[in-house]
Amino acid sequence: MAEITLKTLAHSYSKKPSGPEDYAIRKMEHVWAQGGAYALLGPSGCGKSTLLNIISGLVTPSEGDVLFDGKRMNELPPEKRNIAQVFQFPVIYDTMTVYDNLAFPLRNQGGFSEAQIREKVNEVADVLELSGELTRKAKNLSADQKQKVSMGRGLVREDVTAILFDEPLTVIDPQLKWRLRRKLKQIHERFDITMVYVTHDQLEASTFADKIALMYEGQIVQFGTPQELFESPAHTFVGYFIGSPGMNFFEPRLTGEGLIFNGKHIPVSEQILDKIRRSGSDNIKLGIRPEFVTLGADTSEQSYEVTVTDIEDLGTYQLVDVEFGPVTVKVRIPEDQPVPHEAASIGFPDPWLKVYVDERLVEADHE
Repeated sequence: MAEITLKTLAHSYSKKPSGPEDYAIRKMEHVWAQGGAYALLGPSGCGKSTLLNIISGLVTPSEGDVLFDGKRMNELPPEKRNIAQVFQFPVIYDTMTVYDNLAFPLRNQGGFSEAQIREKVNEVADVLELSGELTRKAKNLSADQKQKVSMGRGLVREDVTAILFDEPLTVIDPQLKWRLRRKLKQIHERFDITMVYVTHDQLEASTFADKIALMYEGQIVQFGTPQELFESPAHTFVGYFIGSPGMNFFEPRLTGEGLIFNGKHIPVSEQILDKIRRSGSDNIKLGIRPEFVTLGADTSEQSYEVTVTDIEDLGTYQLVDVEFGPVTVKVRIPEDQPVPHEAASIGFPDPWLKVYVDERLVEADHE
C-alpha cells in the first residue's frame, strides 16, 4: 500500500502555457491515504485520465511532484512505481489461457517458483470467480470475464502499492456492471490496497468509493464522502453534477435588507450576509436540492408562491416543476403526495439552502 501525494501539481500539453485555460491539470494539492477506496469523478475532458496517467508514470507532470509515501516519483518509469493500471479495454493476451495471463506478471518479475505462482493465481482466480475458467483461452471469454482477468493481473503481484482503474466498466453490459462493482468492493476489503477509480458515472463512484474527488476544469473542486458531496456541495458544479436532477440554483440580489429574489426576502444568517458583503462580489447564487424543497399550499412568510408547470410520475417518487419568478425549480416529492394546482407554494428549509459566492460555498463559522 502507498499514500499518494500530489504536491503543487499542474500539467499542460502546451509547451508555453499562457494561462489557466492552457492547463489540463491546474495547480493542486491532494493526498490519497493508503488503503483507501477512492473515485475520481467528473465529465469528459476535465482531466481525470491525465491525472491518473501522471500518478502511474505514463505522463510526466509539467509542474510539481508525485510522492509515494513521501518519496518523489517524477523520474521513475511506470514499471518502477509498483502500480497496476486497469484500462477501459481489457489488456490481456488472447492466445494465452486465463491461468497464464494471471501468472504472467509473476513470471515476468521473477523470483517465484511455479508452486508459489500456482498458489497466488488460484487465490486471485477464486476471488474473481475465475477458477472454472483457468484453462480457457482468453479470446473465448466474455467482456466482463476479460476485464476480471485484467484486474487479476494487478492483484497477483504482492508488490503493488495501488491499483488505478480508468473507466474499467465502459465496455461491460449494464446488467453486469453492478456485479463487477460489487466484486471490486469485495477485492478492496480483502486485499486492503489503495484503489483509485476514474469514472464519469456518479452511481459507479458512490457505490465503489469511500471518498470521491470531483474534478472540474482540471481541478478537484471537492473531496469527500458521497453524502458530503450530496448534502453540502462545496462548488456549484458539484451541486449541478451530483444528483438526478441536480441542484436548483437562482441568483438573488444583495440589498441592505439581505438577499432578495423575485421580490421576496430570502432569509440567511447575518454571518453569511457579512461574508457576502466582504467578498465584494456580485456573483451570488442560492442552491437547494429538489429533495429538500418543500411543496404545499402554505402561504406563510417562509414560503413562496409558485405555479406548477409539470409533473412527472417516476414510480417511487414524483418530480414537479414549478415556476418561481424567472426560474424553474424542481421538487422531488413522495409518490403518494398530492400536488396542489392552485395557490401552490414552496419552502427552503434552512439547513439545506446553500449560499455560493463566485461559485464557492459560503458557510457560517462553527463555534
